[in-house]
Amino acid sequence: MYAYTDSDTEVQTQKGTDVKAQRQAQLHSRQQTTALKFRLGGAQNLATSEALSPGAGPEGGGASQVEVGLRVIRRRRAKMAASTCDVFSFCVGVAGRARVSVEVRFVSSAKGKGLFATQLIRKGETIFVERPLVAAQFLWNALYRYRACDHCLRALEKAEENAQRLTGKPGQVLPHPELCTVRKDLHQNCPHCQVMYCSAECRLAATEQYHQVLCPGPSQDDPLHPLNKLQEAWRSVHYPPETASIMLMARMVATVKQAKDKDRWIRLFSQFCNKTANEEEEIVHKLLGDKFKGQLELLRRLFTEALYEEAVSQWFTPDGFRSLFALVGTNGQGIGTSSLSQWVHACDALELKPQDREQLDIFIDQLYKDIEAATGEFLNCEGSGLFVLQSCCNHSCVPNAETSFPENNFLLHVTALEDIKPGEEICISYLDCCQRERSRHSRHKILRENYLFVCSCPKCLAEADEPNVTSEEEEEEEEEEEGEPEDAELGDEMTDV
Repeated sequence: MYAYTDSDTEVQTQKGTDVKAQRQAQLHSRQQTTALKFRLGGAQNLATSEALSPGAGPEGGGASQVEVGLRVIRRRRAKMAASTCDVFSFCVGVAGRARVSVEVRFVSSAKGKGLFATQLIRKGETIFVERPLVAAQFLWNALYRYRACDHCLRALEKAEENAQRLTGKPGQVLPHPELCTVRKDLHQNCPHCQVMYCSAECRLAATEQYHQVLCPGPSQDDPLHPLNKLQEAWRSVHYPPETASIMLMARMVATVKQAKDKDRWIRLFSQFCNKTANEEEEIVHKLLGDKFKGQLELLRRLFTEALYEEAVSQWFTPDGFRSLFALVGTNGQGIGTSSLSQWVHACDALELKPQDREQLDIFIDQLYKDIEAATGEFLNCEGSGLFVLQSCCNHSCVPNAETSFPENNFLLHVTALEDIKPGEEICISYLDCCQRERSRHSRHKILRENYLFVCSCPKCLAEADEPNVTSEEEEEEEEEEEGEPEDAELGDEMTDV
């Protein structure tokens, strides 16, 4: 702690709006992939572990399993009722509307809680906008110079700079540069460790919530600094594509350390779903690989050396650290930001002559081809965050809502995909568009392996009589994914310029 004193699938070119609609769909699909691929679970499959809650422990008195189960259900219902205000406290802009249009209900011991509409929500309507309790950029993403605000993850590069880095062409020029919304004149850095923020507001927010604890001061490049040792250990065991960050956990601890009302923050973090010990091991194995036990202990030791806090001492025990790790792996919502995609959206909104529109569309399509050839799939500044209300949304293979980050920062929008009636559950999908089109067997395989539950949504129930087979195309895709080495050359996947 430093002593603080202040804070695009190739697109065939067509005329007219078809090209815009096609590209917007592709950009939207890319955003959805970013928002989904890091999330290893949600409210589904809520288990009986309470390892993250203060005073948690086994039920005593030799009670029967039924009695123990009832106690757990009653305790969770009471906790849910008591924390209703907290559930909505991170909604922004339309926070008042969220309070009157949705409610959190306990669904079942298997499914946990869920989010339900209390009034008619029209298709296309923003149900709520929410900021995360904590968010953090992925460490490899940051190391490879995907420049983002250290607090809200807003992309800091100008759209043209972004295009130059992603194409590997320093002389790349974008038309209509005035459409770029990045304001470099507003950027500020921490005067002690030099991390960058998009604005004075973000710098102040970070300072007041967690950065005073995490600021390494002039030791930001010292490999022996406890936080740098922790980050290097994390990068050595968790290669791209990244799905979590040890720094999300670090910001949780730092938030509690700095908080005047520590109990409130501990209560907020304890709302996220917990897993059984076996499920936690599955999650850790998924994140760290076959040698996860030794790696987890190394991370716990370094985490403790850098951040120990008495108020959450249970987080630093072997069981508590595994639970904290599983919480982040299970509930972390992927966040993706890009100044280039914002510029493309702005270009699509321009009113141009047909000839000018065609030329611009050809340019943008070629730009994305060049980016794909040079950089591959890593286009965005990427990270993850913990969102209280969004975490209450269960999965469906036919979702009636979706998540996105249209403001190019960590503000999550949940939007209705269809009319949602009062009393109807609001469900998002943990699968991307392509995965949702796969067979029931394939969908269940992905959900079991990554989210540890069996889906019983209307689509899965309607396809219950289908044979448990995977198509040849899907098998080939899975074999390709499984055949990729975990520590493949990173230089071909990310751009370091």
